Amino acid sequence: MSVLQANKMVLRKAMGSKLRDLSPSTIQEQSQAITARVLSLPIFEQCRSISCYLSMPTGEVDTSSIVTKILRDSGKSLFVPSITGSDGHMNFVRLYDEEDRREMPAGLWGIPQPTEVWRGQRLLDTSCEALDMILVPGVAFDRSFSRLGHGKGYYDRFIASYSADRQRPLLVALAFDQQLMQEGQVPIAEHDWKMDVIVTPQEVISAGI
Repeated sequence: MSVLQANKMVLRKAMGSKLRDLSPSTIQEQSQAITARVLSLPIFEQCRSISCYLSMPTGEVDTSSIVTKILRDSGKSLFVPSITGSDGHMNFVRLYDEEDRREMPAGLWGIPQPTEVWRGQRLLDTSCEALDMILVPGVAFDRSFSRLGHGKGYYDRFIASYSADRQRPLLVALAFDQQLMQEGQVPIAEHDWKMDVIVTPQEVISAGI
């Protein structure tokens, strides 16, 4: 194990402990504040194709209200993550309505996700509409826009592959107050993507977008 990997592991463990200590009321209060900030972003209003993760039952910003808002907006398309195959490949599939969301089975970590064949459609690929924005989860973030994920590399690999031959989507991180660290405190490797925007209950931090 490299020094970088060890540092990431230590931070994941420490942050995981902090997140487990958050009460359900604190999670809901902060999630509601984050949701309000996301929905008021001018860039959110402008985006048409948005990927939003479906939040874990605990320890993660609740995205249910954001998902509902996108689904009810006739001018927007919602894409959600789907992890398939033995290699844990992550792709995105479109949800069209609330029924789609209700009917999805639970996947990894209890998160609803589409099956490999969902409503007869292919997962997001080069033939699908371009993604304008990805709302990104994570374990920790810092004010230099670095992100620490859960260690599986799903988002970093997808963003690298997707952006190889087209414009990269805007990367917007959703973070509890407890997840935001000072500049340079989140260890990252060369292949780790930085965020464009970090939204917390207290503020919107933008990298000049």
